[in-house]
Parts: sequence; structure tokens; C-alpha cells
Amino acid sequence: MSKTALEAFIRGLHARPMIASVKEAKHIEIALAYREKLGGVFLLTGHIGVVRNYVELYKSHRLPVFLHLEKIGGLSTDYYGLDYLAKTVKPDGIVTTKTNVVKTAKKMGLIAIQRFFLVDTEGLDNIANSLSNAEPDIVEVMPARIPEALRRVQALTPLPVVAGGLLFDRDQALECLGNGATAVSSSKPELWRHTFK
Repeated sequence: MSKTALEAFIRGLHARPMIASVKEAKHIEIALAYREKLGGVFLLTGHIGVVRNYVELYKSHRLPVFLHLEKIGGLSTDYYGLDYLAKTVKPDGIVTTKTNVVKTAKKMGLIAIQRFFLVDTEGLDNIANSLSNAEPDIVEVMPARIPEALRRVQALTPLPVVAGGLLFDRDQALECLGNGATAVSSSKPELWRHTFK
């Protein structure tokens, strides 16, 4: 993915900061119905036999789509699996918790979003260490509802930060955006219909 594609995606997030995390096949069409309100889709469902069709569907409607690699059945995250993904499936990028996968995905031209789970202060230290090693394009922090942690992550990096997990209503999403998140991700279709800007 070119630097221009990354910049375009980030501009899109500033205009439409909601990302649909699609965890169930029945939500694929729902996310598509709200495409004018979404900055992108994180796909967390499917397997190697169907995921290309899902990606093509979203891309045909100009909705950026990212595969959460640990959630797609039958897809290896080694060099050959990522090469297949980049050349055949062709998502805009990937979401992963694995530093080595971020590095390989970026070499293959995919936008790399690294997901981190904050359960204690050690989690913040892990973010600092991983960012210097992996150099992802975007950081996703979970759970989203820790405003002070979002501000600390923002202090660690100039990268865009996506806040995801444990969002139940629009006000909670707005709180994340007000505390430094560039965007929020949610698996709740009722949140996808809102405008946040």
C-alpha cells in the first residue's frame, strides 16, 4: 500500500471516525448499509475460502477493509500466507497483535494496524517497545474506555490511535475521540449508524 493510500485512509477516519468490527457474517451487509458513516471495516469473521469475496464486496463500495489475521480461519500469518493475502485477497491492510506480522505485512504493501490490550501499566510499556520494533501505521488500543490510557498512548507515538472494545453507546465513543483517539472500532451495529463529527 502506498503512503498515499495510508494518508487517504487516515483522512477518511478524521471525517468518519467509526470503524465497524464485523465479527459475524450476518453483519457484513449491515456494515455495508452504513458505509457512508464508516471510515472502514475490520473483518474478524470468515475463512480463507470466503474472505476474498468479502474484501471485494467492501472494496467495490469504496469502503476500506482490514483483516484481523488471528480471526480468519485457514490463513497463515507466515511469509507465504501474507504474500497470498497481499496478492490475491488484496485487503487495504491487516489488524494483528503480532509485531513480526506487522513488519512482514508492511513489506508487502499492506497498511498495518497493531492491536494492543491494556490490562495494566505493563501494557503501556509493551506498546512503547513494540512501536519501536514493528513500526505499525496505526495503533489500536483495547479496551477503549480508559481515557487516561488513551492520552498516555498518544504521548508515546504520533501515529493515529483507534480505540476499540467495551463501547456501548455514542457518548462513550465521543469520550474516546475527545481523549485523543483518531477513530473508534465497535462490533455493535447500533453504533455504526451514528455520525461522530
